[in-house]
Amino acid sequence: MVHEVLAGLPGWLVLGVALGLLASVVSAGVFAVGIRLFPTRRPNTAEVVDGDVRRRTEIRQYLTDIGEAFAEDHFVEGQEVAFYLPKRDVAITFDARAYYRIQRSPTYPVLVEHEMPGVNLGYRLPFETPEVTREASDADAAVDEPDTDPRDAAFSVLGLPSGASESEVKTAYREKVKEVHPDHGGDTDEFRRVREAYTTAKEHAST
Repeated sequence: MVHEVLAGLPGWLVLGVALGLLASVVSAGVFAVGIRLFPTRRPNTAEVVDGDVRRRTEIRQYLTDIGEAFAEDHFVEGQEVAFYLPKRDVAITFDARAYYRIQRSPTYPVLVEHEMPGVNLGYRLPFETPEVTREASDADAAVDEPDTDPRDAAFSVLGLPSGASESEVKTAYREKVKEVHPDHGGDTDEFRRVREAYTTAKEHAST
């Protein structure tokens, strides 16, 4: 029956259908082999949670160091923020949506990226903050020089001179990430240091 139907169709149509089916089978095979050889790396939930906890700890320590009263997991304009400074009416959040909603209120919002070192919070606060002297910061540890300025250390991690331009910082960061990203065989701690150095260097890049 099938043979009779096929015999009644033009040869070019039968050939086209056959080639299409063959191409589909080959594509499916290539996809299956690719999945086996290059499996997608699932995000490590533990790493994300640990990073959030560490960042909160750093911010908590920084606010304590500068003597600023704060409340954690506070609600402002219906949005839960990580830290709220009642005397300053400042909300510190990791959530971009909460940040933009609070912007429409009298409260001053500060958006903090998860990779930003807590000690850098002072540059974003809308008031003067005292200089915090610490024995060693993450950027210091990255180059094993406790007395190095964190800003200079950040540029050093990226292989740049202090005060490099923002475009140079971005280019150096992209190149460095290729070397240290865990998906490319790099070390997780080194990748974290590079991200933190990028955040700091970008803040102090020349325009």
